[in-house]
Amino acid sequence: RCGCGAGLCCCCCGERESRTPEELTILGETHEEEDEILPRKDYESLDYDRCINDPYLEVLESMDNKKAQRYEAVKWVLVFAIGVCTGLVGLFVDFFVRLFTQLKFRVVQSSVEECSEKGCLALSLLELLGFNLTFVFLASLLVLIQPVAAGSGIPEIKCYLNGVKVPGVVRLRTVVCKAMGVLFSVAGGLFVGKEGPMIHSGAVVGAGLPQFQSISLRKIQFNFPYFRSDRDKRDFVSAGAAAGVAAAFGAPIGGTLFSLEEGSSFWNQGLTWKVLFCSMAATFTLNFFRSGIQFGSWGSFQLPGLLNFGEFKCSESDKKCHLWTAVDLGFFILMGIVGGLLGATFNCLNKRLAKYRMRNVHPKPKLVRVLESLLVSLTTTVVVFVASMVLGECRQMAPTSHGGNDTLSLQDMSEDINSSIKTFFCPNETYNDMATLFFNPQESAILQLFHQDGTFSPVTLSLFFLLYFLLSCWTYGISVPSGLFVPSLLCGAAFGRLVANLLKSYIGLDHIYSGTFALIGAAAFLGGVVRMTISLTVILIESTNEITYGLPIMITLMVAKWTGDFFNKGIYDIHVNLRGVPLLEWETEVEMDKLRASDIMEPNLTYVYPHTRIQSLVSILRTTVHHAFPVVTENRGNEREFMKGNQLISNNIKFKKSSILTRAGEQRKRSQSMKSYPSSELRNMCDEHIATEEPPEKEDLLQQMLERRYTPYPNLYPDQSPSEEWTMEERFRPLTFHGLILRSQLVTLLDRGVCYSESQSSASQPRLSHAEMSEDYPRYPDIHDLDLTLLNPRMIVDVTPYMNPSPFTVSPNTHVSQVFNLFRTMGLRHLPVVNAVGEIVGIITRHNLTHEFLQARLRQHYQTI
Repeated sequence: RCGCGAGLCCCCCGERESRTPEELTILGETHEEEDEILPRKDYESLDYDRCINDPYLEVLESMDNKKAQRYEAVKWVLVFAIGVCTGLVGLFVDFFVRLFTQLKFRVVQSSVEECSEKGCLALSLLELLGFNLTFVFLASLLVLIQPVAAGSGIPEIKCYLNGVKVPGVVRLRTVVCKAMGVLFSVAGGLFVGKEGPMIHSGAVVGAGLPQFQSISLRKIQFNFPYFRSDRDKRDFVSAGAAAGVAAAFGAPIGGTLFSLEEGSSFWNQGLTWKVLFCSMAATFTLNFFRSGIQFGSWGSFQLPGLLNFGEFKCSESDKKCHLWTAVDLGFFILMGIVGGLLGATFNCLNKRLAKYRMRNVHPKPKLVRVLESLLVSLTTTVVVFVASMVLGECRQMAPTSHGGNDTLSLQDMSEDINSSIKTFFCPNETYNDMATLFFNPQESAILQLFHQDGTFSPVTLSLFFLLYFLLSCWTYGISVPSGLFVPSLLCGAAFGRLVANLLKSYIGLDHIYSGTFALIGAAAFLGGVVRMTISLTVILIESTNEITYGLPIMITLMVAKWTGDFFNKGIYDIHVNLRGVPLLEWETEVEMDKLRASDIMEPNLTYVYPHTRIQSLVSILRTTVHHAFPVVTENRGNEREFMKGNQLISNNIKFKKSSILTRAGEQRKRSQSMKSYPSSELRNMCDEHIATEEPPEKEDLLQQMLERRYTPYPNLYPDQSPSEEWTMEERFRPLTFHGLILRSQLVTLLDRGVCYSESQSSASQPRLSHAEMSEDYPRYPDIHDLDLTLLNPRMIVDVTPYMNPSPFTVSPNTHVSQVFNLFRTMGLRHLPVVNAVGEIVGIITRHNLTHEFLQARLRQHYQTI
């Protein structure tokens, strides 16, 4: 196996011509004919299943009800802390984005007003370029420090919640570069949003805070080992991601549904409550501080999220106005279809750009990525400036009429909308509609499209939509932290407002509310791009604070998703596939049930024995890249001869017999219980069986019954490592399965010198506690970095106390859909395939369940038929 998919492609170019599609799928290479990037092999899976070994059982035995309640209380406190910290991260980003953006627009706007009379607009353009290029350059530098901070981070978090360990995605350095980088990206005038990166930031907070340690800052190290496992960490990441959504949109319920819909496979009621509580904490923390800072009214809770849609309300003077009617649903469905088509087009163009960057930008020096970001910033700035100065039309301002019973928030929203109107080159009582959209922060532009009573020219809306569509498509994927929600909402709002203008002008539907059509257009385009349904519906309803919009938003999103899915996947799934991440969908296709577990498993196993010499373990760990190894014993026909004179083999055989005798004891209890069965025939059969059982020959009868008298196989001593020279007979000998042990566990045992000599009993081996086994989580030492000079290679390691003796297993005849559901639902990392007599015949990992791998095996199945 190769650790790097890219290196594999480079070193195997000469052999690719002769490889079958199935081999390309297994190796994780690119299929040239379809130009498809196949899942790579170097992504690890998270292990959501508990390893119930002896150290874990010791922890359970020491835990009573009071300790369990304290443990649960600590979880709730940590969940609350995650929500508060996520809200504070959002507050930090929002504060500095507003500060830098107001400074930039204040300087440039005053320069434009002066230069419009003096004829020096080029100087104003240079000032705007100076601000934007400086901010974007800083954002690109931060991504060079931590490359995984680029983009929105939603594809990476989706992969993590799906059970894939993406390197560096939840590190402290990532959240610092993400939070600082996104505020520079947004302040730099790029067509990006800060809401998507908030989800990533919340997930990092959720992953790091309960660990009470930091890899980036070595001095942050507390003795708190209780939540250092993939299971707990993934639950906290779910809570953090939901808190990020809640902080971004003021939608705690939508955040909870986002974590459920977009990734987490294993879900329970307790986790739901914790995630919702975390989302509420993030929402109200951000709301409390933003309301106090912006309005000076601490405790009023007027700004629930970073993105505020405002209040949708018809003018009191227009008695015929309604937010929407049943007749409008037909237009909403049509808008959903168009939004799905536009979203599919956006995704197709962005996918081609991403592939171009992978081939022509990413292989080059990192400076090229910075130059690309600066080029995008330069182009965007020039387009915004020229469009605002040249392409805008002067439109008449609408009179502002608000009743005296308006709330404070509605008045403030109205003042914010009016203050963001730009009058470049327009006479009194008129405004420049293009400059009003382009020369404002994106949130203000969305409020203009949702609530501005004045009209926008259809030509202006068309040009704005086209320019924003193309530039946001080009921008998403460059080396800066960038979100996609706000650009998509702005594109869709312009599209919806254009539809409303056309309906009013050419069809005469004067009663329609333009803000509703702008909202539905935003939902249609955003749904066509990201393809989310449940969570996005609730997010938009909570953002508008208008429950009556529930039905039209839901219908529009469903139609947009169905239309877009006919052509391609959502934007986040596309970028997941481009990275080659082995993401598991919700379920398999129906035709995959033609395959069984034996068709997709990996039969060529690398295994260890219950008692194995150090030299054998080191050889296995250094010559393989597997992350788990079955613990097995061989089925031999001459075990008594092997037990003579070799303590190591004797220990292994005794362990196997003890496990077999346990099963025999269970059978004996069942036979005794059958004596009380009412049938006299069964009772006589039990008596006869007990009468004929002779104690001296019990072990021989048991051995004959359970070992099935195999013909002798070639004998392999446990101090020998696997060899490529093994024959097929040696590779596939019958092996009794006893459990699974992880690579990290073996490395920890070797690192701490857990072993015993052949002249001693295995009971003399040192014992490690659960805290000691997880002390190095999540970065266990590498086998190549260990100093093993002090260990005698002939010493023996007893792995049985530390292995997982009862992992989930499946039969070779299990259908693929059952295997898939078990693997995904329980969040497994390895799934052994064990036959009816307890022998392991293969193992299934995440890579064996990807859509591409299953398709390749299905083609093999058809060829065999």
